[in-house]
Amino acid sequence: MESSTLPLAGRGIVITRPAGQAQTLAALLAQNGAQPILVPAIEIQDIEDRSALNAVIDRLDDYDLAIFISPNAAAKGCQAIRARRNMPSHLRVAAVGAGTAAAVKSLGVGAVITPQEGADSESLLRVPELQDLARARIVIFRGVGGRELLRDTLIARGAQVDYAECYRRVRPQIDLAPLLQSWNAGEIDAVVVTSSQSLRNLHELLGPAGRTRLAMTPVFVSHHRIAETARALGIEDVVTAAHADEAVMSALLERFGHR
Repeated sequence: MESSTLPLAGRGIVITRPAGQAQTLAALLAQNGAQPILVPAIEIQDIEDRSALNAVIDRLDDYDLAIFISPNAAAKGCQAIRARRNMPSHLRVAAVGAGTAAAVKSLGVGAVITPQEGADSESLLRVPELQDLARARIVIFRGVGGRELLRDTLIARGAQVDYAECYRRVRPQIDLAPLLQSWNAGEIDAVVVTSSQSLRNLHELLGPAGRTRLAMTPVFVSHHRIAETARALGIEDVVTAAHADEAVMSALLERFGHR
């Protein structure tokens, strides 16, 4: 099929995922004729002081359940564990969604407790295994900072909960002049965002002129909380799809695939 006849032919789609995490979606976009534009608006870095993380890993035998709250938590957390020890055989593992569960399994973990639907703390908190937690000992692998809903709810259900913070999110130092040139040339049709912080970073980095462009561009987000952030930043055309690449593609095709 000629590229001009593909459903997203000529569409410029900005992907704001961290470096190294946009390739699959970019390939899907290219297969459908779009021009993927990689603008990593958030950077995932190792934590500088690993003493607290290492201390938790060294006492993993004391826990009943380990929860990974994102693919980054799975990658960084499992890497940190493997650097010091094996995963305890008795330790159950849970993940907030299918993508995180797949990341955990790819790193050698077997059965993973995962919500049937959804990919957030609320979804995980609905699974049967997390209802009766009297005296359960739980460790949550996550980035530095973030929501407290999961921990607070688990504690309210009787668990003892610790954090294992294994990475940090930072605003990258990137030159967005080429992106602004493409926007001014009418070459940007949509922006894909998968975290509120990456959207806030992009908004800050763009400057006044770029923010005006962003506000006039359809923004495809992966969660209703990101949609709320987008609207608070003055973006009116917000489309919410699931986090999975296929769901993002479906939403883009629904918007742009019919000429």
